[in-house]
Amino acid sequence: MKKIIVLFTIVLLTITSCSDFFDINDNPNKPANVPVDQLLPNAMVKSMNIEILGLSNGPGVLTSNSLSVNNSLNQLGCVWAGYWSKATNGPNASSFFRLEETYAVNSMSIDWGGYPFWEDTYKILTNYKNIENIAAKDNDLVYVGISKIMQAWHFMRLVDLYNNVPFDDALQGTLNAAPKFESAEDIYAKSINLITAGINDMKMADQVGSKKPANDDIMFKGNIKLWAKFGNTLKLKALIRQSQLEKNAYISQELTKIQEEGSGFLGIGENVFVDPGYISGTTYKLNPMWEKYYRTAQNSLTATYNTLRPTQFLVDKYKSLNDPRLSLIYLAVDDEYIGVPLGATAEYTMAKTSAFRGPQENGGKPAGIYKSSTQPSMFLSSFESLFIQAEAAQRGWINKSSKELYEQAVGESFLYIGASGVEDYLAQSSVALDNASNKIERIIEQKWLSLNSLSGFEAWCDYRRLGIPKIPQSLQSPNEDQGYRPRRLTYRISELSRNRVNVEAQGEINAFESRVFWNK
Repeated sequence: MKKIIVLFTIVLLTITSCSDFFDINDNPNKPANVPVDQLLPNAMVKSMNIEILGLSNGPGVLTSNSLSVNNSLNQLGCVWAGYWSKATNGPNASSFFRLEETYAVNSMSIDWGGYPFWEDTYKILTNYKNIENIAAKDNDLVYVGISKIMQAWHFMRLVDLYNNVPFDDALQGTLNAAPKFESAEDIYAKSINLITAGINDMKMADQVGSKKPANDDIMFKGNIKLWAKFGNTLKLKALIRQSQLEKNAYISQELTKIQEEGSGFLGIGENVFVDPGYISGTTYKLNPMWEKYYRTAQNSLTATYNTLRPTQFLVDKYKSLNDPRLSLIYLAVDDEYIGVPLGATAEYTMAKTSAFRGPQENGGKPAGIYKSSTQPSMFLSSFESLFIQAEAAQRGWINKSSKELYEQAVGESFLYIGASGVEDYLAQSSVALDNASNKIERIIEQKWLSLNSLSGFEAWCDYRRLGIPKIPQSLQSPNEDQGYRPRRLTYRISELSRNRVNVEAQGEINAFESRVFWNK
């Protein structure tokens, strides 16, 4: 499998301190007097970490790879998308994703102990804006383009969490301490335009003799074609998010732009990894998902590993489809795979439920999710891209075979997990796309199985958009109505305190009734 992996050990050793992976300037009023080729990997590490690890526990500065942080977009999504539960006697059982399993959305909005996705994302955006401004002065158009694409990624993440947020007025620091909010739908459109502009900037670089990234680009190593594919894939993802809206003309217009640009989408073997040069045996410098959810630098199992379990719903779905990925991701208990209903408080102990499989539980060989302590971090997988394309093709948006894209996506997932027998798997009537009465549902079901623990946030977005699959409610839900699920997060208390007029202008927000614009 062709892998888009950048080994970045040399740069890592030259710009990191002994205690931190990267130091990032988060103050837009004091831009870092640092070359863009040093600022770029810093920002990319934080883009990755907010997805899989979390960055801070409060409104302070961004942390390093802090193992004490108890929030990430992937964790939020993995719980609410039906992937993760807990062994009831696990060492972290009383605290680990306690807010998610009880649907305590209001508690996520508090300054300390809440989930500061708002503050942390805007700090990351500030870094990319600084890169854009510095690069623009020197006409370094590739850096300008990268920064625009990454800003679009994070602005759309904010919309997916909070709906309306500041966009044009954002990233100004003390120059505008009370930024106006904009329509979430407009922000999506502006983010798509940012990506278009970013791709155009990068393609203009040769004409003006711009400096090009190399090892400092820890995603694509300065490969403009792959950046364009990534950008187009993000655009298609943004359009698919809006599939339930009456926006056919707009979607057609944007798809035409993608076709005219000509680079296409990420395809077979084109996984997007972030790799700053993780270092085996060094605390805070291992792959962050490995170090948080599997083993420490001293090779001890983490408390989180001993607590985390798959849901019974997920295990049952793998079993019903004779899915070989189940045995590569999880460990059997007395030859059985046993999950835990989300919110269970008794009976489902560590000894009686299936833990994740890692190399040391797999004869020293890479396992499904955990392969090595220095494995690159998955930012966007080839199979996610192919599933997005399969859905677009099934909807008639792109002139490709939905069946071919679907089968390629499942094949890429099998390849990444290390499973064999994909042809036999796809031949089952319960898996084959041709046999499905609802082909969109089948595509999303396989996408859900493939994104397990790798991209929980995307799976949660699909669930909100389409209600697929039919995920059971947490047993600790405060409301027995099966439709009672969080649809979004509420605005942070810190934002309310400093920008009250603009926050209150959004109206009364109920996380269980108010929805993100694409969630109809």
